[in-house]
Amino acid sequence: MVLASKNADEEERVAELESYGVLDSANDPAFDEVVDLLATMLDMPVALISLVDSDRQWFRARHGFAPTETPLEQSICSHAIFGDDILEIEDTLADERTADNPLCCGVLAEMRYYAGAPLITRNGHNIGSLCVLDTRPRKLTPEQRQLLSVMARQVMRQLDLQRALKNKEILREEIDHRVKNSLQTVASTVRLYRSRITNEEAREALDAIGRRVDAIAQLHAELNLTSKMHHVRLDSYLERVAQLLQRNAMTGTKVEIEGASRIEVDSRVAAALGVIANEFSANAAKYAEPETGGEILIQFRLERTGSNRMRLICRDNGRMRGAERETDTLSSGSLGARLMEAAATQIGGTLSEGRVDGGFELCADLPIDMRRSESDRVGRISRKRARGAARAAE
Repeated sequence: MVLASKNADEEERVAELESYGVLDSANDPAFDEVVDLLATMLDMPVALISLVDSDRQWFRARHGFAPTETPLEQSICSHAIFGDDILEIEDTLADERTADNPLCCGVLAEMRYYAGAPLITRNGHNIGSLCVLDTRPRKLTPEQRQLLSVMARQVMRQLDLQRALKNKEILREEIDHRVKNSLQTVASTVRLYRSRITNEEAREALDAIGRRVDAIAQLHAELNLTSKMHHVRLDSYLERVAQLLQRNAMTGTKVEIEGASRIEVDSRVAAALGVIANEFSANAAKYAEPETGGEILIQFRLERTGSNRMRLICRDNGRMRGAERETDTLSSGSLGARLMEAAATQIGGTLSEGRVDGGFELCADLPIDMRRSESDRVGRISRKRARGAARAAE
């Protein structure tokens, strides 16, 4: 039996194989489907995805084959990884590399045929092969060889994708940790400065900054919980915001979410919505005067108003806004009003407000998907220009 020699860069090759993190992992349907399909298409009893380690070959997927691995000295695949093309042994008993191999890639010597396409990484390392075996000597047709090569490249792309996703998750966790620490540092710094100043206008500005940091922290937490890194489920996000507002509210204030919708929005819309909710809550807690002198009730309700539009309704139970707030919130020019207006305007939304029976209400009409909203706007401009050009040509 002729053993395969080691590559000059064997250590680098094995290190790259290990970087995929798949050795000894559980079965994966994505790879099982490949060997099942390949065995059927080529009419082979055995098909394997073999990864060649430093002292063994381990099978990522198996069709018609029981062992999960074999020693390297009993491997044909260790020969296949030395070339860039398919290794085909038409009769294993007539080839010096396999003539006395007792197992022949893990199967007793009745395996008389082998063909393997190397699995080549982007760095040029051959880490294994996609191989097929048969109990009789045979030869692949050109079409069958092409199929085997194409399938091997697909296996390699799937391995690359899984490694990229794994690395992305590690990076995401590290970024999440750093962002959390940064937001906590900013929030602590804001609170520290606020405690040292007496100017009421400056304290109000720092309070607004603190609320904005809190809203961003809740948005970050929600994004980190979902696989859709640019989209947020508003029901769970609003619930987080409401819990934060309740924790920070003064005694006698109750924050409620009414019928939160399972609308998904992009992160820019969620951030704006968080700012509006934060500022309305702060304003209500400061100025609302309940009819009965009881608790201040702050309610948020979200409803869909169109295919790409929604409305956030913010309401409190104050019968008036106090002597300081005889004018409406948005026309007052206060810092909170300017923050809400800016948040809505930046995403193409509008705000309206007014006194209602038993309290005060602010409505924020907002887009759901900013990209779709921008696309619709560009489309409207293009259609308007086209109509203008058509009229000019008449």
